[in-house]
Amino acid sequence: MKPIILQGHERSLTQIVFNSEGDLLFSASKDSVVNAWFTSNGERLGTFGGIKGDGGHNGSVWTVAVDSQSRFLITGAADNCMKLWDISTGKCLFTWEFLTAVKRVQWNEDDDTILSITEQRSGQPSIIRIFKINRDEPSAQTTTPITTMTLSGSKATVALWSPLSEYILTGHESGKVAKYDVKSGEEVNYIDDAHSGEITDIQSSPDGTYFITSSKDKTARIFDSETLQEMKVYTTETPLNSACIAPLRPYVILGGGQDAMSVTTTSQRAGKFESRFWHKLFEEEVGRVKGHFGPINTLAVHPQGKAYASGAEDGFVRVHWFDEGYFRSRPFGDLEPEVEV
Repeated sequence: MKPIILQGHERSLTQIVFNSEGDLLFSASKDSVVNAWFTSNGERLGTFGGIKGDGGHNGSVWTVAVDSQSRFLITGAADNCMKLWDISTGKCLFTWEFLTAVKRVQWNEDDDTILSITEQRSGQPSIIRIFKINRDEPSAQTTTPITTMTLSGSKATVALWSPLSEYILTGHESGKVAKYDVKSGEEVNYIDDAHSGEITDIQSSPDGTYFITSSKDKTARIFDSETLQEMKVYTTETPLNSACIAPLRPYVILGGGQDAMSVTTTSQRAGKFESRFWHKLFEEEVGRVKGHFGPINTLAVHPQGKAYASGAEDGFVRVHWFDEGYFRSRPFGDLEPEVEV
C-alpha cells in the first residue's frame, strides 16, 4: 500500500473529507487554506482562499464539508466565519459571520440544509445552528437559522446528521454524546459519560445506523444512532484525534498521537503516529500504517471503501489505496462465510 503524499499546506491539517464519488479529497488546515485534490494521483485541483481579496478565511480553517454532487463546499474557521464556495470555480459565494469560531460544519443527505457549531468562548455559549441552503441562487443565502440550539453545560466539539436528517448527534468536550431534535432544537437523549475525555471526532457508518467517536481518553467507541447505546470499545495507548468506519470490510481506522507539545522529546514510534486498523466486531487491533511525523489529526475513508486518507500535524495528507490483499483477507478466519464469485 504505497501512499500518495499530498503536499499543499504550510501548517497542520484540521479536517479532510472525500466527496461522494471518492475521486476528490478536500483538506482544511491551520494555514487558512482549503485544498481540493484528485485522489487517483494526488494532483491538486484547486485552492479555496489563500489569496488576499478572494473572500478566503483569515484564520485556521477548522472544518470542511462537501455536498453529494461535489458542487458546493462549506468551510468554518477561527475568523468566526462560515463560507459557501463553488467547487468548480473556487469562488466564495456567501459568508456567514458569528461571534465565535466555527468548529464543525456538515451537509444533510438532501444537500439543502447544513449544520454549524460555534465555539463557547468569551461569554458566548456553544451554539448549533441549522441553515437552509438556497441552491438555485447560491449567493443569496439567509443569515437566519431555521433552528438554533444553545447548549448549556459542556460545549459541543463535533456533530453529525442522523439518518433522514431528523436528529443531530453531538460529541462534547466533557465526553458526553447527545442527540438533538432538528425541528424543536430539544435534547432528546444523551450519555454524560460516553467518554472520560474530550470527544475529538464523530463519523457515521455507511448506512448511518451507528457512528464512531474518538477521544482524548485514548478510546474510540461505536454507538447506536437510534438509542445511543454503546456497542463497541477500542482502547489504545495514545490520545485519539480521529476515527472512521471502513465500508465493505469489518474494520475501523483510528488515528492520534501524543500531544504536539510533548512530541519533540520522543521517537516517532513512541509518539505513536500510525493509523491503527481495528477489527470492528472482535475489538482487536489488526494492523498499523506509519508514515506521519506528527500526530494524526484527521482521517477519512473512501465512500466505496477503496482507500483511506490521513492528515497530520506535520502538514501532509497521505492517501492509501488498499491493495488486493486487503479485500482478499479473511477477517473472520475459519468463520468466514463462503462467497460465490
